[in-house]
Amino acid sequence: MATYTLPELPYDYSSLEPVISGEIIELHHDKHHAAYVKGANDTLEQLAEARDKDQWGNINGLEKNLAFHLSGHILHTIYWRNMTGDGGGEPLEKDGTGQLADAIAESFGSFAKFKAQMTKASATTQGSGWGVLAYEPVTGRLIVEQVYDHQGNVGQGSVPILVFDAWEHAFYLQYRNQKVDFVEAMWQVVNWQDVAARYTAAKERANNLLIAP
Repeated sequence: MATYTLPELPYDYSSLEPVISGEIIELHHDKHHAAYVKGANDTLEQLAEARDKDQWGNINGLEKNLAFHLSGHILHTIYWRNMTGDGGGEPLEKDGTGQLADAIAESFGSFAKFKAQMTKASATTQGSGWGVLAYEPVTGRLIVEQVYDHQGNVGQGSVPILVFDAWEHAFYLQYRNQKVDFVEAMWQVVNWQDVAARYTAAKERANNLLIAP
């Protein structure tokens, strides 16, 4: 059975400087993300052992661990590709991201209003978590989610297309306790081409995600 693997970064450690230091990217990817991959694979092995032995005393803990580590792996995989050293600005028709720009305007009123909500949601997440722009397939609109840890407080069926990591390990070495400064800086490295591609893919798959309105 296939297991989860740590994806390679699509750029060098220092490519996102000065917004995110190379030291943070190296530790974040090679240590923290790698730990989520290992955690997911270890939990799958423990679940297989539980099935073989028909021993279910720890089923609640194992299911919680799987959700935690797997969601951490998935969100980080999106996170790396959501960023680029020559990113920033906003999606525009002339850059080939016009459909995403239109969807943001329709869902939030304007890009500025979306940016304000995404920034506030990311910066005020209680404890550890994420700010997430997601495609919601029931209405076909975009929503901002405030994700606790990696998996809590998520609308079922929503597809993340832009994620801001608000865990302390994502910024503390550089920004100390100023999470809001980190979130504000993140807008300088957003890879709108990647976000737009994820939006298109989410829309195309929407009818297959849910079987009822």
